[in-house]
Amino acid sequence: MKRIAFFLLSGSLLLAFSLSSMAQREMKEPLVNDGIYERETIKQRIPIPYPHLREADMMWTRRIWRIVDLRERMNHPLYFPTTRMHDRSSLTQRLMDAIKYNEINAYDPDVDDEFSALISYDQILTKLGAQDTERQDISPTTGRDTIIVIPGSINWGEIRELEIKEEWFFDKQHSTMQVRIIGICPIRVYTRYAPGQDDLDMEGDLLKMRLFWVYYPHARTVLANTAVFNDFNDAQRNSFDDIFFKRRFSSYIVQESNVFNNRRVSEYTFGGIPNMQESERIRNELFTFEHDLWEY
Repeated sequence: MKRIAFFLLSGSLLLAFSLSSMAQREMKEPLVNDGIYERETIKQRIPIPYPHLREADMMWTRRIWRIVDLRERMNHPLYFPTTRMHDRSSLTQRLMDAIKYNEINAYDPDVDDEFSALISYDQILTKLGAQDTERQDISPTTGRDTIIVIPGSINWGEIRELEIKEEWFFDKQHSTMQVRIIGICPIRVYTRYAPGQDDLDMEGDLLKMRLFWVYYPHARTVLANTAVFNDFNDAQRNSFDDIFFKRRFSSYIVQESNVFNNRRVSEYTFGGIPNMQESERIRNELFTFEHDLWEY
């Protein structure tokens, strides 16, 4: 029995050591230049400045919230890689790093979407279920009680959606309809199982959780200096700021500013098809508003 207990304890220590090694291996950088030249262009980019707006030029504005499904093919540059790579990162990975090292602030989505309350990096890890855990065990060498720290790890593949808050406006000074992103919120999509269940039962509840809001104007510098994979040319990579500035992503509208506490589309329509029809109606209104101002 003592030998069996020894092997069990040794196995638990080995598991904790392997988990720790995996967490450390996640952040390792290559010891040599993994390429034939130094990539410097993307590190020197600055965001394209927005033109100054005057309140007197705001003829019409509308606040819009939309969902970006990162599993769609067009949105894959924002979703992948789901494991750490030294030469590129996903959008959420870069935002998490910026929050961790105090480059930008994160705001609590459970309070509101108006950036009124901060949330810490450790609180975000708790939402992701990635915080370190401690377990009391008996050391096989000393025979005394010891604390084993099992490092947490983030499952980047669970962050499958983004919520984008933006403002559409008609600038009468330039006679154009424009849009500017105000905030970005990653959403974790995961399965919660009842106690005693596992993923083999396939009976868990599918849940969605907003992780944090990022004020986009403050994050543009970080995103402009982060390279995004280019399917056609590894030497000419875009940045995350380029993708959002050029609107190179697919999404659907889930909310617009309204008198009913800015209620979401799902609160006054029922079922998937009515939701999408209402989303398309709002999108069509935005599209036709500018055209209705002109005579041909």
